[in-house]
Amino acid sequence: MDIRSKELRKLIIMGLAGGNRGHIGPSMSLVEILRVLYDNLLKFNSKKPKWEKRDRFILSKGHGCLALYSMLIDKGFINKRELIKFCKFDSILGGHPEFNKINGVEASTGSLGHGLPIAVGMAIAAKIKKSKHKVIVVTGDGEMNEGSNWEAAMTASKHKLSNLTLIIDYNKIQSYGYTKDVLDLEPLEKKLNSFGFACKEVDGHNVENLKKIFKKLPFNSKKPSAIICHTIKGKGITYAEGKPEWHHKSKLSSQDIEKMYESINQYN
Repeated sequence: MDIRSKELRKLIIMGLAGGNRGHIGPSMSLVEILRVLYDNLLKFNSKKPKWEKRDRFILSKGHGCLALYSMLIDKGFINKRELIKFCKFDSILGGHPEFNKINGVEASTGSLGHGLPIAVGMAIAAKIKKSKHKVIVVTGDGEMNEGSNWEAAMTASKHKLSNLTLIIDYNKIQSYGYTKDVLDLEPLEKKLNSFGFACKEVDGHNVENLKKIFKKLPFNSKKPSAIICHTIKGKGITYAEGKPEWHHKSKLSSQDIEKMYESINQYN
């Protein structure tokens, strides 16, 4: 793990310390996906968050918001000091991102299964307006249990939304159980292909591979694209990796926070 990925994870921990709580596992698995999106793919202007030609990005798995907040801080959308107030009554940074409250947030999410349908609407609107901007949405793997995603997928296919990309953070754990036990998604790539998506798979923590696959978008000029990112829940905190019980933690102590920082610093 390089320094940039470590520093972004430290921002997540800063938020956890501010709120004494948070979705640790779902945020840590997202870091490299969001890093490469914001560093290499998305068009945006942090000084003009509503710039008409910006690409639209939706974090549908809103409980992973600390990873998004870290990127928005990194790119100058919001002030780093806001992390100290995470989940406090006077903070703009809640446990799920809110549209029109936080610069750079395109949709209020957290009630799972809504981000992709919203993104499909945005992509259709862009086609009607003949706008060139991209629409990118990241969902969780457990979130793909929601029927609204598959309705939206059929709609995206019908309208040949090549300007839409669905990214699935496939960390194999949903809430406090394993996806294969709760409601198995496999064969996920075949399912997405059968719903009319052009689909590829990638290691969601390999920065160079993510750059390469994002550079190929869209995968088909007449189909929406889907990328299954294989990730590790809790990535970077060794004792939390792949552990369902680290989905969310509350009442975090200063010792808990120091232990997380130590794990990130020592991570190879």
